[in-house]
Amino acid sequence: MSNDRERPVSRGPAAEPGAGSAAPETAPPTSEDTGGLVAALAALTERLDREHERAAHREAIIDRLHEENQRLRRDELQSALEPVRTALYRLHDQVRRAAADWAAAPPAPERAAALLESVAGDVLDALAGTGVERFPVEPGVPYDATRHRPVDVETVTDPARAHTVRAVHTEGFERAGRVVRKAGVRVGKPAPDAPPGNAPETNGGSTAGSSRLRAGERSETMNER
Repeated sequence: MSNDRERPVSRGPAAEPGAGSAAPETAPPTSEDTGGLVAALAALTERLDREHERAAHREAIIDRLHEENQRLRRDELQSALEPVRTALYRLHDQVRRAAADWAAAPPAPERAAALLESVAGDVLDALAGTGVERFPVEPGVPYDATRHRPVDVETVTDPARAHTVRAVHTEGFERAGRVVRKAGVRVGKPAPDAPPGNAPETNGGSTAGSSRLRAGERSETMNER
């Protein structure tokens, strides 16, 4: 017969080891820890101050360079305008002298024409100082919409004169090979009953040339408005 008996089951909670012991307390910071934190904050503040000074220095350099660049551009513009001023000074003096002379006695037609030609020459010199040159346009050359501006038309019976420059009203100018002002010209227009001549052959011969001329006239008229 076994001597083992059922052991009584404990109804109460089991005691946990160390349950009655208190939690360990955190040691207060020492003066060494506080001094290290203060030193780190001071170093960070000093570094931020240095970065701020460098940023302010960079901004000052950028502002100075921008100001110098603007001053150089103004000086270049003034230098480019100096030939124009010189020509205008000369033109002003010339016109004033002529006005005083004409008030005393009207000049002869040939003298007036010579003076006006001289004034036009001075204007050309002033334009040349800005890089603008006059390009020649002779009557009889084919009409070119890229260089000519139709201001008038002339009905011609000779088909060879259709779509050509019949007269030059205003001269054209160009700068570095680019047209800055088209020459105002009178263009030959074929008579309604004239046979087709040597008009520009572009998608339909003379009909296309006339249409292109009319379109150019409308375009130039709208641009003038």
